[in-house]
Amino acid sequence: MFDSLSDRLGGVFDKLRGRGALKEQDVRDAMREVRIALLEADVALPVVRRFVDQVTEKAVGQSVLRSVTPGQQVVKIVNDALVEMLGGDTTPELDLNATPPVVIMMVGLQGSGKTTSTAKIAKLLKEKHGKKAMMASLDVNRPAAQEQLKVLGEQVGVATLPIIAGQQPTEIATRAMQSAKLQAIDVLLLDTAGRLHVDQQLMDEMKAVAAISNPRETLLVVDSLTGQDAVNVAQSFAGEVDLTGVVLTRMDGDARGGAALSMRAVTGKPIKFAGTGEKADAIEVFHPSRVANRILGMGDVVSLVEKAAESVKVEEAEALAKRMEQGKFDMNDLRTQLRQMQNMGGLGMLAGMMPGMKKAKAAMQQSGMDDKVLLRMDAIIGSMTPKERANPALLNAKRKIRVANGSGTQVQDVNKLLKMHMEMSKAMKQIKKMGGLKGLAAMFGKGGLDGAMPGLGGKGLGPGAGGLPGLGGAGQPDLSKFLKK
Repeated sequence: MFDSLSDRLGGVFDKLRGRGALKEQDVRDAMREVRIALLEADVALPVVRRFVDQVTEKAVGQSVLRSVTPGQQVVKIVNDALVEMLGGDTTPELDLNATPPVVIMMVGLQGSGKTTSTAKIAKLLKEKHGKKAMMASLDVNRPAAQEQLKVLGEQVGVATLPIIAGQQPTEIATRAMQSAKLQAIDVLLLDTAGRLHVDQQLMDEMKAVAAISNPRETLLVVDSLTGQDAVNVAQSFAGEVDLTGVVLTRMDGDARGGAALSMRAVTGKPIKFAGTGEKADAIEVFHPSRVANRILGMGDVVSLVEKAAESVKVEEAEALAKRMEQGKFDMNDLRTQLRQMQNMGGLGMLAGMMPGMKKAKAAMQQSGMDDKVLLRMDAIIGSMTPKERANPALLNAKRKIRVANGSGTQVQDVNKLLKMHMEMSKAMKQIKKMGGLKGLAAMFGKGGLDGAMPGLGGKGLGPGAGGLPGLGGAGQPDLSKFLKK
């Protein structure tokens, strides 16, 4: 959602980086462009003023203007200010340190994604924190709201409070608390009712539920696509309810990003989660520093590695590492790598997280490359026989025609895939000549790649690492040769 703002800021900072020495007027001109970019991104005016004044004051200092790399120094100051605007260096976490059941009350307007976010957070607590969770819908106004939460509960494997027709929100909250205590529930999530607009009835209902349940966390769910109005909604709720955090939904949309950048500064409450899609696992803990890095085109390697760790099966990574040690890499291995890339969010997601890949991502979009490329390559491999996948050299002209027809592609597409596989196979053989993965790691220093690239796991490039699993390890696929028809 920050693509437009990122492009604008990238252009401003490219000008600064291109100059040797900077004058105070150069910095002020750049900050004027930053101000315009933030306002066009729908960031609240008071927030923009405070941000630009803070950055300008630091950037025009003599220590910056006389430094060896003044342009880079200004970018660092802007990055630090962005991190501060989004919530600071610390990553906000849910406060679950209380006697069970710990209550999380979800509030927000109707249509903001409150019910879906409730199920996503419950799934996150269950799978990543080992908590026994239960959900209860207090929405008696919206048709089928309680049934929706029940269905979502079944999908994510989290218990929901049985529905009793005719009960009011306070009665449901009381019953939910009793049921949670009897079942030894760790965390109880209350999905409160919403309205199409902020009104006193909505606020009174939330206050009554809060008085009964004494929530440890009260999370405001806001649709980031509503732009500046989302900030107004947050201000209204913050004035009535004791909010502890914000959940921004639809962060994968094409909104201008103003709501996300303004929310923390306007409400004083941290953004704790960001919804990134419709799937049950499409929610992320909000890391201010990582988001700031993405906005400024610095990538987000930490999140990329975390996605790799979640998406890649250890057994598959170890099996691939062993085959790489032996210099082997067939079509089945390539197919595994392509599917790992899909599981990690596709080409666009991966490119957006890689440092310095902003322009490459734009080039991919211009050339028509998208995630359909991965699906098309998977279809081609799927149209091969088991023997052909194990030994691609069997694919003569007649077989290629059959594979192309079976996958709905052209023979030249099959040839491109075979060429890409051949290049990757050569890379695997080079690794074997260098003494396998251990030999390759030794080239990067005594400590392997661990010292140079912290957080990639494994020993050097050993099993469980494989370079970046899902990105082809040491033999990353060159997808630029596999363009969309």
